[in-house]
Amino acid sequence: MIYTVQVTVMPLKDLLDPQGKAVLGGLQNLGLDSIQDVRVGKHITLSIEAGSADEAKTIAENASKQLLANQVMEFFEIELI
Repeated sequence: MIYTVQVTVMPLKDLLDPQGKAVLGGLQNLGLDSIQDVRVGKHITLSIEAGSADEAKTIAENASKQLLANQVMEFFEIELI
């Protein structure tokens, strides 16, 4: 069976997010002063052929740990759709 898995990769909350700060500056230059913080990450959709939903999540977790996320600087969340 084919499963669709969404992986969201974000910078760790304790680390500076220079891309987020640049986006925040741009938004404030547009007059959107009510926005107080921006964090920029990655949203990755995987189509995984697996025997079960648990197996698909395990495959996505392995892919995230090995390639999709730098665990020193980022965390990831996996959602099966």
